[in-house]
Amino acid sequence: MSVAIEYDLVVIGSGPGGQKAAIAAAKLGKRVAIVEKGKMLGGVCVNTGTIPSKTLREAVLYLTGMNQRELYGASYRVKANITPSDLLARTSHVIGKEIEVVRSQLLRNRIELITGTGKFLDPHTIVVDDEQRGERITVSASNVVIATGTAPARPAGVEFDDYRVLDSDGILNLEFIPASMVVVGAGVIGIEYASMFAALGTKVTVVEKRETMLDFCDREIVESLQFHLRDLAVTFRFGEAVTAVDVGPSGTVTTLASGKRIPAEAVMYSAGRQGLTESLDLENAGLEADARGRIFVDDNFQTKVDHIYAVGDVIGFPALAATSMDQGRLAAYHAFGEPSKGLMDLQPIGIYSIPEVSYVGATEVDLTKNSIPYEVGVSRYRELARGQIAGDSYGMLKLLVSTDDLTLLGVHIFGSGATDLIHIGQAVMGCGGTVDYLVDAVFNYPTLSDAYKVAALDVTNKIRALHNFAH
Repeated sequence: MSVAIEYDLVVIGSGPGGQKAAIAAAKLGKRVAIVEKGKMLGGVCVNTGTIPSKTLREAVLYLTGMNQRELYGASYRVKANITPSDLLARTSHVIGKEIEVVRSQLLRNRIELITGTGKFLDPHTIVVDDEQRGERITVSASNVVIATGTAPARPAGVEFDDYRVLDSDGILNLEFIPASMVVVGAGVIGIEYASMFAALGTKVTVVEKRETMLDFCDREIVESLQFHLRDLAVTFRFGEAVTAVDVGPSGTVTTLASGKRIPAEAVMYSAGRQGLTESLDLENAGLEADARGRIFVDDNFQTKVDHIYAVGDVIGFPALAATSMDQGRLAAYHAFGEPSKGLMDLQPIGIYSIPEVSYVGATEVDLTKNSIPYEVGVSRYRELARGQIAGDSYGMLKLLVSTDDLTLLGVHIFGSGATDLIHIGQAVMGCGGTVDYLVDAVFNYPTLSDAYKVAALDVTNKIRALHNFAH
């Protein structure tokens, strides 16, 4: 056994959380190493998750001419016969570029990249096995950040062949574009892929054991999204559980607990994700994971072993690249006693369905439950010049405003550019601004951002009517 190399911080995993923890520590002048197994530099985010799925979405939108159909007719296409290689050419190009960016950032910050699978020997010692080279390295760490991420959960009894029955990782290696598809699970990933395939002309059936989808979102927005997807020939089967998936030479049949049987050329499972903690030998560090492989942390992302932190998807909700990055940075600051403010409560949620959904702050359900009086301002894209120019007549923006002090309590957007537009509302809320700012601010015209002004005027008029009545 070679002598252990000593580091101030060893990060296990190079996804968004791991990268930002490593870079933050390096900027503080610490000696840092990242342990990353095999060909996954950048983690799930770059290789199989966030980046590829959003790139795939962009390719789908472009090649199908989806966004232009309102102007040029339902038969409009940029390319008549879209093949998987058309879609994946763009994806592999972007993944390659992103991996280069990650590699050069680590190099620039003098962070050592150790390739292999890391596991704890004791709370301060990590052994890294590089099976490809047949090497074993031992490192000793004053502090550790676990950022191993997750993999798609694969239910027992389902035969995944990565051809007809796939999970959200396998979907990126799809060999054909199915004419029909069953998506099991109406979570964020399930809905994103269901809408992409629907845009490609696939007849999609979404099966979800709960009675609704995307519970955490605004009800009206979810209904709009559902209506839009039904328009693209998506069928929803809520309150239904899958009991079997049979694969034959010509396709699959999915059997539901209610006795329904759905034939389809392919089945995609998005049944949640499992923390990648099995190979870490956590018990040697005095730690354990829950049934979903997740590690429990406190508000500083510290585990119950003081010098070991965990960040990103491996700690559970919200499991977004955006939040993971900040968690990594804050964990590194805490480990080295650097003052930091902690994560703001105002974290935007973005769902890259077609069309997009994004929100920040409270929903109407939250406010009603907590007896907080509010009024709603709505703007429809079809009333905006930019909405007409862009061919988006279904989009909408909703402001929830306190009738007591006019502060913004929540912003909910459905339609083109939602995930970008949300940050205007987030900024106003983060600075404690009121709806008056949006009424008085001048927005570029024509833009979709102008929706804020329209919605702000709408809600202000309603609140004025209320005050007039009272006086």
